[in-house]
Amino acid sequence: MPSGMAEANAILATAARESGRPAYSESTAISFRPSDNVYVKSALAVDFTLNRATVTLPLYRGLSPQGESVYYILTEASDFNVAKRLGINYAPKMKQVIGTAGAQPVNLSRGIIQFRGNVDFSPEYQVEPGSPDPFPPAVANPGAIADAQYSSMAVMPSNVVLNAQIVHNASGSHDRLEAIDLEKRTVTLSILDGFQGGRQYFYHLVTDVSAAVPSVLEKGVFAPKLADIPAYGKSLPSDPSALLGFSPVLNGISDTQTGQHQGFVASLANNGIDPINIFPYGPDNDNPAEDSNYSPLWDAHVSMWTDAAIAENKVRRITSFEDLQGLIEAGMVTSAGINPEGPGNDWLYGLRPTQAIINCPVIAHPVLSN
Repeated sequence: MPSGMAEANAILATAARESGRPAYSESTAISFRPSDNVYVKSALAVDFTLNRATVTLPLYRGLSPQGESVYYILTEASDFNVAKRLGINYAPKMKQVIGTAGAQPVNLSRGIIQFRGNVDFSPEYQVEPGSPDPFPPAVANPGAIADAQYSSMAVMPSNVVLNAQIVHNASGSHDRLEAIDLEKRTVTLSILDGFQGGRQYFYHLVTDVSAAVPSVLEKGVFAPKLADIPAYGKSLPSDPSALLGFSPVLNGISDTQTGQHQGFVASLANNGIDPINIFPYGPDNDNPAEDSNYSPLWDAHVSMWTDAAIAENKVRRITSFEDLQGLIEAGMVTSAGINPEGPGNDWLYGLRPTQAIINCPVIAHPVLSN
């Protein structure tokens, strides 16, 4: 069996040869300001302009099942040393996809990954809010649909799992793509705002989603194979799960003038603005521990404000998991009605999983004055 490091070195060497740009290393990495708190060290640029934030990443050439060129990004690895070598996030929980129907075993030859599945980027992205209530949307058509063999959980011949997301091929480009340079092998993608630990601007990149409507709301590829990744509602490091719980809000404040807007209703009512979801923590890229609990495979536990909270005018932004816990215990917030019946997740204060997986790697958590 080849080593993960040999695979990483081959990918980088081929990318450097094809792009003319030096392979990523700690010495060639872009030097961001400490206050930018960029997790993905191989990032080439970040732009934190409010409501228009982007990240520019290296673009890698791979092959489709038919041998045609496809272009992908890398954001996580299940192996600590491979993640360091590639300048991406360390996510050991991703190993839990190996041997499951949610994984995509891939081949590697001379630094080129050949995928078993592919993405159709040709559909037209369409979303229209419902009426009189914006949610559920009246129209929700994904702008990109993966085939039955495609998963961004790429299991390498070494059994290292890479989060390898195709963003461009002959059919078109990802709906979050802002700019692409196939010669220099760079791609700029829009990133989303979020809350973590009481601080805003927890920027993450949505690439693909296991369910159709959430893929539209989050503007990611609809990738049905992700639904076979274990296991909904299981977020502990000891769980046989590649997923980590997070909490979007269903029915927060919609009025952007308040500065308190948040949630799916607000997003639909305001031309697709970021829903500003709540996350537990970011990557721990300097910690080689196998039980590090970060994963880019976010297990949605959609919350909603209760009738009592609405009647008492208590609705506001939720800014952290601790904040969410207090609101649930006070009876102000509960599981959204869209979440299927079933057991709650004790790790997430009893909220029920929505049964939607959003692959959204965390890019940066800057300290911003705005």
